[in-house]
Amino acid sequence: MKTKILSIITLFLMTLSMSAQIDRTIQPKPGPAPKINIGKPETFELKNGLKVLVVENHILPRVSATLTINNNLIFEGDKAGVSGLTGSLLGTGTNKINKDSFDEEVDYLGANINFSSQSASMRSLSKYFPRVLELMADAALHPVFTQEEFDKESTKLIESLKIGEKSVSNIANRVENALAYGKNHPYGEFTSPKSVKNVNLNDVKNFYSTYFKPNNAYLVIVGDVNLKEVKKLVKKGFAKWQKGTLPTYTIPDVNNVAKTEIDFVDMPHAVQSNVAMVNSTNLKMSSPDYFAVKLANYILGGGGEARLFLNLREDKGYTYGAYSSISSDEKTSALFSASAQVRNMVTDSSAVEFVKEIKKIRDTKVTDEELKNAKAAYVGSFVRNVEKPATIARYALNIRRNNLPENFYETYLQNINAVTVADIQRVAQKYLSADHARIIVVGKALDVLPNLEKLPYKINYFDKEANKTSKPDLSKPIPAGVTKQTVLNNYFNAIGGVDKIKSIKSTLVTYEASAMGNTIQSTEKRTADKYANETSMGGNVMAKVIMTKDGVTMNKQPLPAAMAKDMISGLGTFLEMGLLQNENSKLTGIEPIDGKDTYVITTKGDVVSTSIYFDVKTSLKVRESQTVSMGGRTQNQAANFSDYKEFNGIMFAGVKTAKVGPQTVTFKLLNAKVNEGVTDVDFQ
Repeated sequence: MKTKILSIITLFLMTLSMSAQIDRTIQPKPGPAPKINIGKPETFELKNGLKVLVVENHILPRVSATLTINNNLIFEGDKAGVSGLTGSLLGTGTNKINKDSFDEEVDYLGANINFSSQSASMRSLSKYFPRVLELMADAALHPVFTQEEFDKESTKLIESLKIGEKSVSNIANRVENALAYGKNHPYGEFTSPKSVKNVNLNDVKNFYSTYFKPNNAYLVIVGDVNLKEVKKLVKKGFAKWQKGTLPTYTIPDVNNVAKTEIDFVDMPHAVQSNVAMVNSTNLKMSSPDYFAVKLANYILGGGGEARLFLNLREDKGYTYGAYSSISSDEKTSALFSASAQVRNMVTDSSAVEFVKEIKKIRDTKVTDEELKNAKAAYVGSFVRNVEKPATIARYALNIRRNNLPENFYETYLQNINAVTVADIQRVAQKYLSADHARIIVVGKALDVLPNLEKLPYKINYFDKEANKTSKPDLSKPIPAGVTKQTVLNNYFNAIGGVDKIKSIKSTLVTYEASAMGNTIQSTEKRTADKYANETSMGGNVMAKVIMTKDGVTMNKQPLPAAMAKDMISGLGTFLEMGLLQNENSKLTGIEPIDGKDTYVITTKGDVVSTSIYFDVKTSLKVRESQTVSMGGRTQNQAANFSDYKEFNGIMFAGVKTAKVGPQTVTFKLLNAKVNEGVTDVDFQ
């Protein structure tokens, strides 16, 4: 850590030194666009139709190979997930070698082999390339699909899908595609636990035998190889691969809505909303508009200097990032999408800003400066990548798969530089819709719907599987006699009794989790007026928070007074003890969590606001969520509580699940102590 910090300081000082020598007020003049000469791979084709592209590069003794089957789009219907299971089962044994022996040999050779339902890839040192390619070919062409492996992979997939059901971003992505394309389109269907349960081992075998054919397959080999030797190895491994007739499927037409609308999905537990503005397009790489469209998207939402980012993050502070993307597709309609994850309270405002920015790039010309910067970004990226052997192979494959002109990449920079400001506006009007788009919002209806209803758009309601549904119930009446006091007392009774809880002098709880290859341990100590939490990773203390009525410190540094004031309201041997006396804490309603009704007690602060959820039936706490808003930035976090266990006559949550970055981490209770293990020294 000290070395890392020293490196950062050194880099900072170097930057200051450089800044002192360069006049930053004078923008450097761009040099001429470099002339691009892209090498051509050697190619040959087997009698079964397999096309092979070879790029020799002898700088390093390494080789990579990628097998790509360029089938038409495949619709899986009520067996969605069969392709994923097929890919998972490839590489789990062949007619010649079982799974364990296969894996051991690949590891011994220091190689890497991966499979999907319609591809395979490998990387190895060049001296082991013949054997590793042989192993990949054997696993790809002679798989052994066993019931044991099928059951294992099916269970793993279902469990993964169940976890994803709680993710706002996962649901948003699913619904976005399903609504834009339709669920009868290969891009619109999705895998669910139900559809996976419809798949059996024979379905996997049939999928493989139907679609894993060489007719439309490409094998790209890059690295320290000899073409003559490659031909021998490829013929040995792939010549007996039998071609076959591939089934046809009529891809449904994809249409935009007649008038811009809001499509809403309720996620009652969401602490932020996912907002996306989406329309389908007909963009192909072979289109003369391709380069102008890519530059237009870059200006609108291609990165940290783009309009969406500067508006929604830098100016408004609604989100950590707002971006847009536009795909190209030779087989069906493509998709334009502008999206961000935003705070619940600004969901409607974010939708307004998306519409505003898309109308702006359609109705008014971008500046010369914006276009120049976008071109510079594309030119720089292209030049950096063009000399890589893997890039040469990828470009050659793109030309063949997408029916592009042979000189597509030689003229790439010429076409980029030829785009004008007028071109940007023209393609924005053609491909980015402001009047026929879907504004897809996935979020907490209770928080966001009232303001969304004020916007001039019809709102349609969908469930998490993109089925039409009715407007969610925004209010459940709190039963007569139920107050904040009764909810908290019921909770205290559920975990040990009101009188017993109020008589406790101190608590000490320790939780442990595994994340990113490390062990995380969190120890929390409480008294009536003091709090300490120490978090360590791999045995090293990463953060220590101490809170008393005098203030809050983190790693001995005081937190801002306004933040500390809000946090101190949670002092007590239990967090909930502080709620009893806090006038800012209110019983705000009943909300469902995982299908169960919960009472919600919310504490509104100037900086820190919290909501605590208590199961209506069990009275136990099931969730805490917290929002921290400061300096135009907002951070949301939440933790779920379950599996309560008794220690010293008091019930503590045995499991806490929380988001740590992009990963959901499960903390398990190691120990809990009541009236022991806590001293004044712990709060110094």
